[in-house]
Amino acid sequence: MNIPTTVSFEEAIAHTHQLMEALEQEALTDAEIEHTLAQLVSTENGARGFFVTYLTDDRPLADHPSEAVLTSLKSSPDIVSELLVKNLAMSSAMAIAHRRNNNEDMAQGSDRVRTRTLNLVQQLQLPQIATKLQQLNESATTGQGVYQSFLDRWNYDAEQRQVIQVATQEAVRQEADGEQGSV
Repeated sequence: MNIPTTVSFEEAIAHTHQLMEALEQEALTDAEIEHTLAQLVSTENGARGFFVTYLTDDRPLADHPSEAVLTSLKSSPDIVSELLVKNLAMSSAMAIAHRRNNNEDMAQGSDRVRTRTLNLVQQLQLPQIATKLQQLNESATTGQGVYQSFLDRWNYDAEQRQVIQVATQEAVRQEADGEQGSV
């Protein structure tokens, strides 16, 4: 599978579906997975399409990412860290919105995305993630900072910002625990 550098968000979703089918069928070598996924996450559209598909998929592939997947994600640390931090915030806040609307199935889907995102954060151990988590926590806490426009754009209220704070603190704690475990 060859991913063009001009891949659109929609094309990235389609490529990710193909990749996940191949992963499920164990039809690719680790080198092929790394090559394809590294191409996909090298652009923002590609990475966005990958994460929206990978993190929400019903199959358990994202619950236990392979070394090849993790290695590929590390190939674009700035793009990947930005999207993981935003996915953590969005899935945490959307779980609340879905529960307010009495849509428990959708809330559980958001909870699953949050859990998978936290798992990736912990396993990747990218310094960029830790920095961005702290910046997001600051914006959610103070109403100012790097992620303030992101929080405002999605109209997150006080309760949602509180759950984002909790999620970022949990992610930082898990990252620290992961670092201690790897020493």
